[in-house]
Amino acid sequence: MKKKININKKNNKKKKNSLEVKKSTKPINKKKKNNNKYLKEIMEKRFNIIVFVMAILFIIIGGRLFYLQILKNDDYNDKLAYSTEKTIESTSAPRGRIYDRNYNLLVDNEGVKTIYYKKQKGIKTKEEIELAYEIARNIEIDYSNIDDNKLKTFYYKDNYDEVKKKITSEEWDLYAKRKLTDSDIKDLIYERLDEEIKDYDEFDKEAAYIYYLMNKGYSYAEKIIKNKDVTEQEYAYISENIDNLKGFNTKLDWDRIYLYGDTFKTILGSVSSNSQGIPEELSKEYLKKGYSLDDRVGISYLEYQYEDYLKGTKATYRLLSDNSYELVSEGKRGDDIVLTIDINLQKYLEEILTNEVMNAKGEAGTQYYNRSFAIVSDPNTGEVLAMAGKQVLEKNGEKYVVDYTPGIVTLPVTPGSVVKGASMMVGYKYGAIDIGSVLVDECIKIKDTPEKCSWQTMGTIDDIYALQNSSNVYQYKIAIAVGNGIYEYNKSLSLDEGAFQKYRDMYAEFGLGIKTGIDLPVESLGYMGTSKLPGHLLDFSIGQYDTYTPIQLSQYINTIANGGKRIQPYLLKEVYNASDNGDKFGSLVYKSETKELGTLSVDSKYINRVREGFSAVVERGLGYGYMGYYTNSAGKTGTSQSFIDTDGDGKVDTETITSSFVGYSPSDNPKMSIVVVSPDISVPNSSTSSVTKRISSQIVNKFFELNG
Repeated sequence: MKKKININKKNNKKKKNSLEVKKSTKPINKKKKNNNKYLKEIMEKRFNIIVFVMAILFIIIGGRLFYLQILKNDDYNDKLAYSTEKTIESTSAPRGRIYDRNYNLLVDNEGVKTIYYKKQKGIKTKEEIELAYEIARNIEIDYSNIDDNKLKTFYYKDNYDEVKKKITSEEWDLYAKRKLTDSDIKDLIYERLDEEIKDYDEFDKEAAYIYYLMNKGYSYAEKIIKNKDVTEQEYAYISENIDNLKGFNTKLDWDRIYLYGDTFKTILGSVSSNSQGIPEELSKEYLKKGYSLDDRVGISYLEYQYEDYLKGTKATYRLLSDNSYELVSEGKRGDDIVLTIDINLQKYLEEILTNEVMNAKGEAGTQYYNRSFAIVSDPNTGEVLAMAGKQVLEKNGEKYVVDYTPGIVTLPVTPGSVVKGASMMVGYKYGAIDIGSVLVDECIKIKDTPEKCSWQTMGTIDDIYALQNSSNVYQYKIAIAVGNGIYEYNKSLSLDEGAFQKYRDMYAEFGLGIKTGIDLPVESLGYMGTSKLPGHLLDFSIGQYDTYTPIQLSQYINTIANGGKRIQPYLLKEVYNASDNGDKFGSLVYKSETKELGTLSVDSKYINRVREGFSAVVERGLGYGYMGYYTNSAGKTGTSQSFIDTDGDGKVDTETITSSFVGYSPSDNPKMSIVVVSPDISVPNSSTSSVTKRISSQIVNKFFELNG
């Protein structure tokens, strides 16, 4: 019998369970309700914060828009105009003026009417040729420099389709086979245009030359068509027709003028021309500084050295929508610079050098001589008061003099005995001698070498007498002692090689063998020998080994004159802003200060001893008369062996004599120093010209005449 299932019971059980579950879930639903309420409150708070932040942002943005669109509307419209409209600079601005130490004007600017051409974009060759003829009808151009090649170029450009017929079919075939290049074809055409250019009259030649000027140099640069003797009518014609004469225009340019002619002109330097622009060798340097290739810039010596001061500021214009121009900023002349040079002393110095080098060429033994140099400076400050070099050249049997002033900083010479002051200092420093040391002046003989002697045998002498009469042997014996050598007549001599460095280190303290730092863009160092032979050390001690430039000798004598301070020589004294008030200066931009580069590493008593010896040289020794009428002076003469290349094969083959002098005055309180160098003034075994003495004495007299 099957067991009956009590369905109702079962259902009741399920119902009961269901009720239990429902009963058990009631507390859970209540908790969920609380959580929802909490979340809703948080969301409302966050929403309110967001609304608040958005409101603040809208206020800020609205305020900013009001500021930009209402309050600053005009300012930003102007900025927009500046950024979208083309800004143009004027073509050039006058450079600063150059004055001497006494404010005499040396270099100025002169306005020059200029007609120029600047190629327009898309202009065709035919149009340029038509313009060239149009200009030729209305302007007088000096076309004397026209040549056949320029005429052929003009014809070639004007008749290109016709000239191609000059090439044969065989030649075109070779061209197709790449056996002839474009250049070859052009050369063949040029060779066959001789008859055509014969038909050109003077008008055609003038137009051809104008076309050449229009297309020379950089294609985008301004080409100067005429800037000399431009008439008012020519200037007005171009100015009034610039709309029709595509690319032609006028401007008031400037040229440098030199109030003292060629005096000091080489060192004043030069400026690139209107047509030249920046030379290729300087283009990279100037482009880095923001220049344009057609700018006029300083390209040599002081114009180049002080370009940053001298360059002018170009005027800037804004191109408006109606093609008119509005001035943005006015152009301004460059700063004015004042040099240390006394132009009256400089002029006299150049006149003396010109006369004396020419006169010396007529003396015996001067067949290899052709130039002399002179420098006058202030030994207490380093200011260069005057400097010049003059050289005699010959052409077609006629002698003439040219400027060679750059040789003062670029041409090393064998100095000779003028450096014995430095050599004496080596002896004092390393204990080879002391004040008053007595040595015997006698010929020295090293085995397998010629005798080395002074110009005369002097016997027993002290350090003052050795300087006064320029004893070589006294210096030889110092050098042997510095090199820890033991000398015996006609025996081998061994010296410490370190002695060379001792000499060079001491010489460098005077400025010999190192660059002086003069404010010019070029300066040579001189020659430094490499041999360490004992005989060469002896030569070194009397100025017969290394070579030095005249400016190094000037720094050397100034170091002695001022009591042991090596001072940097310089040419720039002051710089002033350009003034709109006539010839008056603007505000001071720069004022030079004495720059001390070092001091001698010896006791001051030794410096004074050398100064005493240099005074003896002028007062009663070999330098008597070199300082003119001023015996209260000091200095040192020098005569050295030199060797030159006379046949141009790059090898020295002839011995000459170089004459030098260094001095200062007054000896107790120097106001000036002087250096005169005359290379190759004579040959051995001949009389030596006194040109160095004549130059020095006249310049010293003139200095004190001008300066009291």
